[in-house]
Amino acid sequence: MCRWLAYCGSPVDVDRLLLAPKNSLIAQSLNATMGATVSNGDGFGLGWYGEREAPALFHSIEPAWSDRNLRELAAAIRTRLFFAHIRAATATPVQKTNCHPFRYGRWLWMHNGFIREFARVKRELAFDVAPALYPFIEGSTDSELFFYLALTFGLETDPPGAVARAVHRIEAIGRGHGVEHPIRMSVATSDGERLWAFRYSTEGNSPSLFFSTDVPTLRATYPDNPDFAGYCDDARLIVSEPLGDLKGVWNAVPESSYGIVQRGGADSLHPFGPAPA
Repeated sequence: MCRWLAYCGSPVDVDRLLLAPKNSLIAQSLNATMGATVSNGDGFGLGWYGEREAPALFHSIEPAWSDRNLRELAAAIRTRLFFAHIRAATATPVQKTNCHPFRYGRWLWMHNGFIREFARVKRELAFDVAPALYPFIEGSTDSELFFYLALTFGLETDPPGAVARAVHRIEAIGRGHGVEHPIRMSVATSDGERLWAFRYSTEGNSPSLFFSTDVPTLRATYPDNPDFAGYCDDARLIVSEPLGDLKGVWNAVPESSYGIVQRGGADSLHPFGPAPA
């Protein structure tokens, strides 16, 4: 499976989060400790919000640990909200159109996990995508199809409800094909103002997911640590696995939950489960 990172807050240099930490996403591309695979070398992607309405994307099929363009780009980008994803392919080709994050309008989406027995259920799920949205699907992954199902079910107006309805549909179709546990997921999505993150699986054994403790608390706990000095009070990270081992920095997202992060620090955590359309 994959590893990912999402940041929301006042503008930050991307390389500070992507490259500098002890267990950075680049380090995880070679040696992930909480994923299904140790290496995640089947491509990577960045999605970030700048001056334009739509987010920018950069995708590559090179391993993240050896791509010089990624390092140059990360050093040049300063943004208030960005996604980064390193891919471990599961049964779909290594190609740029299969790299996360995916984009539609102002929306970004990335996923760790899988729709189980995707080849068996893909056709029926694809027919559920709204006809007006279907032409925008470029790749062949379950993750991108999941994104367009969520868009079909109202992601742009009700992200938690849309993801819940998409998950319900995936489970219903999967079980109709004899798939016992149809979905396993951690998902991040954003409209550029807020960030939603979901952790769920049919069997109750979801991929790992963590959120960072608020910066004022970290500064008070570690007053002599310079790592927290340069971050704004509303900075927040959501990650597949912690970027370091300092005590109190990382908090596990509970099973079957979703969180909302937004600038200004008005974060919240809620239970999550599938809901019929």
